[in-house]
Amino acid sequence: MIRLLTLPAGFILDLLMGDPRWLYHPVCLIGNLISILEKGIRKVFPKTDKGERAGGILEVVLVCFITFFIPYVVIHLLYKWNFWLGFVLETFWCGQLLATKSLKVESMKVYDRLKNGTIEEARYAVSMIESSRRAVSMIVGRDTQALSEIGVTKAAVETVAENSSDGIIAPMLYMAIGGIPLMFLYKGINTMDSMLGYKNDKYLYFGRCAARLDDVANYIPARISGWLMALSTVFVGMDTKNAVKIYRRDRRNHASPNSAQTESVCAGALRVQLAGDAVYFGKLVKKKYIGDGLREIEYEDIKRANRLMYITAFLCELLSVAVMSLVLILL
Repeated sequence: MIRLLTLPAGFILDLLMGDPRWLYHPVCLIGNLISILEKGIRKVFPKTDKGERAGGILEVVLVCFITFFIPYVVIHLLYKWNFWLGFVLETFWCGQLLATKSLKVESMKVYDRLKNGTIEEARYAVSMIESSRRAVSMIVGRDTQALSEIGVTKAAVETVAENSSDGIIAPMLYMAIGGIPLMFLYKGINTMDSMLGYKNDKYLYFGRCAARLDDVANYIPARISGWLMALSTVFVGMDTKNAVKIYRRDRRNHASPNSAQTESVCAGALRVQLAGDAVYFGKLVKKKYIGDGLREIEYEDIKRANRLMYITAFLCELLSVAVMSLVLILL
């Protein structure tokens, strides 16, 4: 019953507050935790494929335990001591761990530089997108120095589309299911994937468990996000039929089983083509395209993608509250 109040209150707080730079963010703490544990574990485990894999598993176990247990104990004790203090902290944390406004703010910096600045400024803006630390897995690793205006625009739109799921919808759903502790656990898993889940020499084995767990944690939320985003097209006057068509056809056109779920809907709704080959760490990576490219992408599509993201977030909030209310009535 408390979550029926704290989840909407946290969502509203996120929309109003965003991510003030002066306020230290929990994801930064999680990121520091992951780095410290990684350094310690690598000193203990042998530098073999088996040792790296075992060390990666231990990292996942420790991060998951800490990111769930500490918020659980803090919020539990605070509620026992003073209900309203517990309510305020849970609402505040919920607002911090949702990325709705910050994702819009950061992506609109790219829009502004494309419209009013130079291509170099736009490239820099898109390279710096991190959803104000809330959704770490933005465009990490992508080389942006050689991106054209179209490439920068595509990168920003893809960021908004993909992170509508793991930056907003997924944490919102986990908050609805298990409160702040489960929300923190999800952010721990998501941040581990962002920091460790690379297929390079350093993380191929060490980060494998983190990447697989992130795939599992996002599997259902990503698909809920895809269908909610498809429904959102009705409210923003976009091409619903094409959004559903491209979703059904291209939702698997990504190395991750989850990333293309919302990207495909967004591409279809905007009638543009996303994804395709990209350069990561100086190497060209061949990637499938998403969408048909019925028209050329333009920087105004960043604003359109944000409108789609906002409506998707509102629909998920309504769905979460409705389901929690129904469960409460049935119980």
